[in-house]
Amino acid sequence: MSEQTAQGAPSAQASPVEYRIEDLAHHSGATVRTIRAYQDRGLLPRPERRGRSNVYGDTHLARLRQIADLLDRGYTLASIKELLEAWDAGRGLGGVLGLVAEVDGPWTDEEADRISRADLDATFGGKPDEDAIREAIELGVLERIPDRDDEFLVPSPQELAVAAELYEAGVPLTAISGHLRELRVQVEHIASRFLEFTTEHVFARYLEHRPPTDADASEAAAMVRRLRPLAQQTVDAELARAMRLFATRHLQHHLSPEPPPLPGPPDDEARPVALPAGTIRAVQQLVGAENVAAFVAAATEREVQTRTLDALASNHSEISEIGQVPR
Repeated sequence: MSEQTAQGAPSAQASPVEYRIEDLAHHSGATVRTIRAYQDRGLLPRPERRGRSNVYGDTHLARLRQIADLLDRGYTLASIKELLEAWDAGRGLGGVLGLVAEVDGPWTDEEADRISRADLDATFGGKPDEDAIREAIELGVLERIPDRDDEFLVPSPQELAVAAELYEAGVPLTAISGHLRELRVQVEHIASRFLEFTTEHVFARYLEHRPPTDADASEAAAMVRRLRPLAQQTVDAELARAMRLFATRHLQHHLSPEPPPLPGPPDDEARPVALPAGTIRAVQQLVGAENVAAFVAAATEREVQTRTLDALASNHSEISEIGQVPR
C-alpha cells in the first residue's frame, strides 16, 4: 500500500446523506405532519424502508424546498402537484420555474431602503404617530424588521417620498392613505386589464398546456422580460395626457368669473333606491351593518366621478376630431 493510500485518500464517491423524518423536518423547515401529508397527496416520493425505519434522502429535501418556494409564490398544492408530476415524467421543470421567478420577481428597478423611526417621525411632523405607522404597514408602505423597533423597511422609497412631499404641502396623513387606497384599486384594475390583453394576444399560445412545456415556459419567460416595461410606459404616457387635459379644465373652471354648474340638474331630489337583498348582505359582511349606508354612498360617488371623467374625456376626443376635419 502506498504512503498516500495509507494516509487515507478520499473516497471516489461520497456516501448519500440519509435522514429520519424528524431530521428531514428540521433541515427543510416543514413539520413531520406536513411531510406525511405531502406523501399522502403524492407531492413527495415515499421513503425507503430500512428494517423498521423510513429513510429519506437529499431528493426529498430538495423537493420539500421546491414546494415551499412555490407556496411562497402563491401557488396551490394542486398546481404544484401538476408541475412536479411533469418534472417526474421527464418534461422538465427548469423553464417553468424560470417563468415563475420572472413573473414573481420585481417589476421595477427601484430598490428597497430602510428608514429609522427617528427620521420617519421627523419627516412627518416630528411627533410619533402610531396610527399612521399602523396604516402605513397595513398598506405595505412600511414593513417591520424582526427584532428592530427603531427601523423600518421601505419597499418603495419613491412612494414614501411622494407621501412626504404631499404632507409637506399640507395634505393630512389620513387623506394621503385614503388616496393611496383608492388609487391602488384603480391601478390594480389597469394591471388586470393589461394582463388579460397580453394573455389573450401573446401568452395564450405558450400556456395552452397545463403545465406548459419546458420550451414554451422558457419562451414565455423571455416574452415577460420583453413586455415588462410596456405597462408602465403606457400608463405614464396616458397619465401625462390625462393630467394635462383635466388640470387645464380644472384651472379654467377656477379662473372663470362664472364657473359652470356641476353636472346634473340643480333641482334633483334625493329619493330612495331599492337594492337587492343579496347585495345588502354582501356589503354587511364586508363592512358591517352599521357602515352599509356610508359604503353605498361612497361607492356611488366614486362611480359618478368616474363616469364624469369618462364623459369629459369623450367630449374632448369629439372636439379634437371635429377640429381635425379638413375645410
